[in-house]
Amino acid sequence: MTGPSRRRRSTQRAGAVLDRPMTSLHLVLVTGALLLLIGLVMVASASMVDSYLTLGSTYGVFKKQLMWVAIGVPVFWLGVRLPPRAYHAVAYPALLASVVALTVVLVPGLGVLVGGSRRWIDLGPVQIQPSEPAKLAFVLWGAALLVRKERMLGEWRHLLVPLVPVVAVLCGLVMLEPDLGTTLCFVVGLFGLLWTVGAPLRLFGTMGAGAVLAVLLLIVVSPYRADRLTGFLDPFAHASDEGYQAVQGLYSLASGGWFGVGLGQSRQKWGPLPNAHTDYIFAILGEELGLVGCLIVLALFATLAYTGMRIARRSVDPFCQLVAGASTVWLSGQAVINMGYVTGLLPVTGIPLPLISFGGTSLVVTLFVLGMLASFARHEPAAIAHLTARRASRTARWLGLPAPSPYVPRAPSPPPLRSPRPRPAPRQPGRAAGPPRQARSAGATVPVRSGPRPVRSVGPTAPNAPGGSGRLAPTGTYGTNRKARRP
Repeated sequence: MTGPSRRRRSTQRAGAVLDRPMTSLHLVLVTGALLLLIGLVMVASASMVDSYLTLGSTYGVFKKQLMWVAIGVPVFWLGVRLPPRAYHAVAYPALLASVVALTVVLVPGLGVLVGGSRRWIDLGPVQIQPSEPAKLAFVLWGAALLVRKERMLGEWRHLLVPLVPVVAVLCGLVMLEPDLGTTLCFVVGLFGLLWTVGAPLRLFGTMGAGAVLAVLLLIVVSPYRADRLTGFLDPFAHASDEGYQAVQGLYSLASGGWFGVGLGQSRQKWGPLPNAHTDYIFAILGEELGLVGCLIVLALFATLAYTGMRIARRSVDPFCQLVAGASTVWLSGQAVINMGYVTGLLPVTGIPLPLISFGGTSLVVTLFVLGMLASFARHEPAAIAHLTARRASRTARWLGLPAPSPYVPRAPSPPPLRSPRPRPAPRQPGRAAGPPRQARSAGATVPVRSGPRPVRSVGPTAPNAPGGSGRLAPTGTYGTNRKARRP
């Protein structure tokens, strides 16, 4: 077999696998499970030193992460089980609850102050970060809003209002904590919604310029953000202060080589690299697993991004298309930003690496998003036909997953009904039937009608044709009725 024919056969086999009805669901499950497993291993390795110094146990932080995984797995199952209409129904209440939670976290005594930022709410045994579920709530609400305004999205004011004002309010509340990284995630989610809905590219250019100006303003207002920018531009010139963390992260990546120094053998996690198990866990991964390990993680995130866009493309429900596309852009953008600042390509923002970095609320929300994508994958037309034609699998019965129902588009709202105008009876030829006319006497006077004689209207060309709305009024540009002009 020649080389071209062999490649052609391999391409056909790959295409046949991708054309299977349940491929999207399997890709979500496998990719998410592998990333979660790698994250658990790396959290256990990267947090050993810090866990022993702060908790007195080498695996104290790892046990906390296991607890959050135990919470996140049922949440993932709930996300798979919920149908798309349930996500649509909770979109508006979820956004309202998120605004309330983001306001509550700013109240002293209710919000926990850690490292100069008030981002968490203490619920006894656990602390939650309201900004993480708020990102998902914004995506759900934005998708529901755009679907409702589908026929008016050709005008920029219907496309951006109230979408942009709401995200501005959310970003303002998050910046009061302060948390620049989560603010960037909201902006990425907004761009994901607009890109999925098909906004013109010039709009992205305008909004991107506005976002850059806003970030520069925030940098000018807060000196420590200006220091971060200075450390990003030339980290080795500021290796002892602003660029210290960036330089140590680059040292970690450089020490790994092709295959790494071995799992658990990192030297940088012993103190030189701050936040080794949170923001800079990708640097520890590169040091212990090498370039090969970094490429594997990068390939998994690329597969997850492809899967999310595949689900958005194959769905027939507009709400599923928007949510899947925006969620994929949000998670992929978060991963790109994290790996970008670890490798020195972007300024340090503190955004965690999804499913890899240590973090409770972020992990649970990400698992719920993966469950939601899996639910949308089960509601693809080909998947519905496949699951309906065969008996439910043992796994589906054990997990209690309901049979997916096909998407039923909403019927367009009928135009308002108008009561028909009464029309006069048609005139009969000749003299109308009636009592015979009495002969007028010679001295009788003829009555004279006072005032002008009214003109009878016979149609739209009559000189006094009625104006206003109705069938006789011309239709305006945007479907609004304009009053007819009187001559």
